Amino acid sequence: MQKKSYAFVLLIIFLASIGFAGNPQQYFTGNIERDVNNLLAQMTLEEKIGQLVQNSGVNSQKEKWLRQGMVGSFLGVMGAKETNRVQRIAVEETRLGIPLLFGLDVIHGYRTIFPIPLGETATWNLLLLEKSARIAAIEASASGINWTFAPMVDIARDARWGRIAEGSGEDPYLGSVMAAARVTGFQGKDLTLPNTIAACAKHYAAYGGAEAGKDYNTVDISLVTLRNVYLPPFKSAVEVGVSTLMSAFNEISGIPCSGNKLLLTKILRQEWGFDGFVVSDWDAVKEMVVHGNAANEQEAGKLALEAGMDMEMVSGIYFRHFADMVKQGMISEELIDRAVRRILRIKFRLGLFEHPYVDPARENKEILTPEHRQFARKIAAESIVLLKNDKNILPLNKAVKSIAVIGPLAKDKRAPLGSWSCAGKPEDVVNLFDGIKKKVAKNTIIYYAKGCEIQSGDKKDFAEAISVARKADVVLLALGEGGEMSGEAASRSFLGLPGYQLELAKEIIALGKPTVVILMNGRPLAIPLIAGNATSILETWFLGVECGNAIADVVFGNVNPSGKLPVSFPRTTGQEPLYYNHKNTGRPATEFRYTSKYLDVAEGPLYPFGYGLSYTNFEYQNL
Repeated sequence: MQKKSYAFVLLIIFLASIGFAGNPQQYFTGNIERDVNNLLAQMTLEEKIGQLVQNSGVNSQKEKWLRQGMVGSFLGVMGAKETNRVQRIAVEETRLGIPLLFGLDVIHGYRTIFPIPLGETATWNLLLLEKSARIAAIEASASGINWTFAPMVDIARDARWGRIAEGSGEDPYLGSVMAAARVTGFQGKDLTLPNTIAACAKHYAAYGGAEAGKDYNTVDISLVTLRNVYLPPFKSAVEVGVSTLMSAFNEISGIPCSGNKLLLTKILRQEWGFDGFVVSDWDAVKEMVVHGNAANEQEAGKLALEAGMDMEMVSGIYFRHFADMVKQGMISEELIDRAVRRILRIKFRLGLFEHPYVDPARENKEILTPEHRQFARKIAAESIVLLKNDKNILPLNKAVKSIAVIGPLAKDKRAPLGSWSCAGKPEDVVNLFDGIKKKVAKNTIIYYAKGCEIQSGDKKDFAEAISVARKADVVLLALGEGGEMSGEAASRSFLGLPGYQLELAKEIIALGKPTVVILMNGRPLAIPLIAGNATSILETWFLGVECGNAIADVVFGNVNPSGKLPVSFPRTTGQEPLYYNHKNTGRPATEFRYTSKYLDVAEGPLYPFGYGLSYTNFEYQNL
């Protein structure tokens, strides 16, 4: 009897040493650092490397790797049913049962799409931004997502750069407080709760400083500019406990960010005390070979790991090479342990070892709810910036006799979703025409004409637009960009209205009718002719699912516009990069010829950073 008991105890000790497949709760003692170290001690080299691997999507081969413990994270896997299925493989069919991270670009809403981040920032309201991220986290987590690649906190001073739409504009302080608000919203007060997700501040660092505003381009800046302009929002995110950071594609001082030890170790870890993990951007480690900083994949992987890059997104260099490189002495297993420890720490903080699965019933209860839509309408309305309002034409009377709603964006349901619209669907969107139609009095006549396409086409529909404009008492002219014209890989060399839209605007404005131009766009536009001739101008960005209702709320005075520009609007593209906090020069612009100015355009922006009108008159006295 004693021998049997002794043998049983030895068996339990042995099983504990190799891990119980399908029982990740065994590692949870309440002390995360102890749990991380205990689990790490049980892992093989191959299982450690697996934690550093993120794959895109799931197929039979990737499931095979997963069962071998060779995948730590997936991106692009959505839906409670599918994420639970894949998570079950990790938890119940692998040796150690380590749960997965499911990442996704939840940028400005999951299914309930809010204004693009640049538009949200125009509210200058931290509580609204925090709640926007909170709702996005609730919906994403209900669909099995536990990690978002957001917020994007890049400072952007050049409107040609398409990804200006994803950030908070040109000011480091504004960008910093907005970064903190969004991180707090995504992560909540307790990451272990089922409706919170890990945030990821990106792109670390200075990605927004790309030369000529061209995406993925070279960034050549001083360390002073790096620290004073581009790093503060990241530091702010770290200070409020952001779980992860994503490295940028660009280089700084000749060293790509994904292999930059100054960024990933000295500043981030040693100066700021960050203890989460860093993930590369898509293929960014492999791209160090293209940059010319590494001769091959192995060297790129070594540079990244030694610099402090913990998880590699998609390109698979860590997966293919690290086991052999450790055995050959090219990299140390201690460095791999360091990266694994950081990743496991976040998985424990998320409570995944205790609760790896999502309740499928949440998807029907917590996504695109009436409450979420109501908030989407509120934040959308507060994102709108009134740029011009001659003769106080706005707000309109709901009993106006007739309105012409004209323009390629008047009935568009795709563009208001903007870029990175996640699980958003055009059928969820209230477009401008429908929003106006629901708001006006029963007897008001509403005319509609598209007028032209957003980018291409011709002037064949101008006649119809001019005809309906002539009939109406007031014209609402919806102009701007398509949703795909901003965001990643969407740089523009020309910041005016694309296609034939400016010509359409000229024809309509020339009729002499009160004309309200409603801009929908993901970046500042150069619109001097519109600014000089339209009666009123509303900058509405891409407002999300409640676009039409929010604009109608402002047009008819249910909401007093309060938005302020988080970024400068140029008079012409040639002024870019353009930002308010430019360094002083020895020869500031004056009427004297030999000063810092252009000969062919007035000095300064068309609309400056912080600009925004309202329907209220303000007066300051006795200052």
